[in-house]
Amino acid sequence: MKKSIFAMLVAMLMCACQSTSYLLVYHSDSDHSLHMALSDDGYQFTSLRDGKAIFGGDTIAEQRGIRDPHIFRGPDDTYYLAMTDLHIFAKQAGYRDTEWERPGEKYGWGNNRGLVLMKSKDLVHWTRKNIDFQKLGGEFSDVGCVWAPETTVDPETGKLMIYFTTRFGNGQNYLYYAYINEDFDSLTSYPKRLFEYPTPGINTIDGDIVYAGGKYHLHYVAHDNGAGVKHAVADHITGPYKYEAEWVDPEPNACEAPNVWRRGMKGPWVLMYDCYGIEKHNFGFAETTDFIHYKPIGRFNEGVMTTTNFSSPKHGAVVQISRAQADKLRSI
Repeated sequence: MKKSIFAMLVAMLMCACQSTSYLLVYHSDSDHSLHMALSDDGYQFTSLRDGKAIFGGDTIAEQRGIRDPHIFRGPDDTYYLAMTDLHIFAKQAGYRDTEWERPGEKYGWGNNRGLVLMKSKDLVHWTRKNIDFQKLGGEFSDVGCVWAPETTVDPETGKLMIYFTTRFGNGQNYLYYAYINEDFDSLTSYPKRLFEYPTPGINTIDGDIVYAGGKYHLHYVAHDNGAGVKHAVADHITGPYKYEAEWVDPEPNACEAPNVWRRGMKGPWVLMYDCYGIEKHNFGFAETTDFIHYKPIGRFNEGVMTTTNFSSPKHGAVVQISRAQADKLRSI
């Protein structure tokens, strides 16, 4: 997996020089499964299989449900799909007798122990591994949650890196990271703290990192007198990240799950986030060219961003793919 920064940039450029499409992955609260949608222009998205799940959470997750999917295209043209192994309605669905997998008073809301990791070269055929973080030992023996995983590459080490939200027992939520092997089935380092919020006791969740302008930009959610998206900057992917106090999302209600993606190679960066504080869940969007000013462009079907055959998506991520890959996916 070890690649030079130059090789990584060349691989990204080769992909972008092809006709580009956009693949959105998301989950639905109705089935706790993985869904995919495609767009050829980055504005109008159509769900594959007419809104039906691509992977059923009941078939790939220990808790019989997945949440928070993220997809990453590696420099070797391999796709990495990481998901939270969690079903928040498993009792109602008949998958367990208790509200949560473990006692809520000890481990908190939505407690879980692991992630679902999948890997593919063609976006059609996938390998899968379920990881139980309790087995890492140490402080993770008492892990309260492992949520919202995202994958990237640390260019300084050439290693795959996975970062996620975690807490211990029913304590505070933090962002952590670890390195993971090329097979995407085993951690190669013990997790470490990725970011430290300056105000004690504030939960920080749902990290998303992009590299632009010679800096690493971390968007994340802070539960600080409300829930919304903030931004931090670092010279290295593992930090230290410089805290910025401003809220960057334009959403007046509670939101989470920031994901930043770009239109082509030179277009604006798009900040996408999950508007869970409104009656009917939706995604909201803003555009930025400098990670200082964010221009609101509305929610799905309330502005320039539209869907054609699905609604109420949850916690999504977008990756650029080739037009040929998109055409192949439409046939599955």
